[in-house]
Amino acid sequence: MSTQPHPAAPPTRKDLTGPALRTFFRIADVWKLREQEQMNLLGLDSRSTFQAWKRGAVAAIPKDALERISYVLGIYKGLQILLPRSADEWIHKPNQSPVFGGRSALERMTSGNVADLYVVRQYIDAQRS
Repeated sequence: MSTQPHPAAPPTRKDLTGPALRTFFRIADVWKLREQEQMNLLGLDSRSTFQAWKRGAVAAIPKDALERISYVLGIYKGLQILLPRSADEWIHKPNQSPVFGGRSALERMTSGNVADLYVVRQYIDAQRS
């Protein structure tokens, strides 16, 4: 008989859904995002699906949505470290970096493409190093 404990099973999408959505909606409030901006960040077209997610009336969100939320969390955390006093306003301001081309980070992030979330996350991570 082995006396070593069994490693815990990795969390499932169902396990992650509630905490991920609650955190996402808290960040959306802090960033003062409109409903359509939130839907774009989550990759949603359906307002009814969005409302159900906001109420927590979903067992498990798709992997794509979890990936998107993960990027948003990373962007939020990175900005809090880089710009503790102005992080929440920064995403709304025009940015002259070639990554943004004069647009705000939020405009880039809400394009609907998960790749744009990745690019913003990489930009912020690069600024931190």
